[in-house]
Amino acid sequence: MYLLLSIVLAAILGFLLLMMGPLVGGILAFGIILGCIFRGLYLLSNIQRKLSILVPDKERHKEVKERYRNEKNEFTS
Repeated sequence: MYLLLSIVLAAILGFLLLMMGPLVGGILAFGIILGCIFRGLYLLSNIQRKLSILVPDKERHKEVKERYRNEKNEFTS
């Protein structure tokens, strides 16, 4: 439903931008597109920051493996 609403609103917005003329419509369309790109980049940056907190460090598994080997060697010795 939201997709259909978005398509209809985008068509109406496109028609209004065409009616305003090439200069004003082009400036507004450029602003809308650039705003969407910046908002998307901000959201991706926010997601990446939150995931980097949740996902353990890539080198962490090596530390755990070494600790396991050391404990195993101490136990068998």
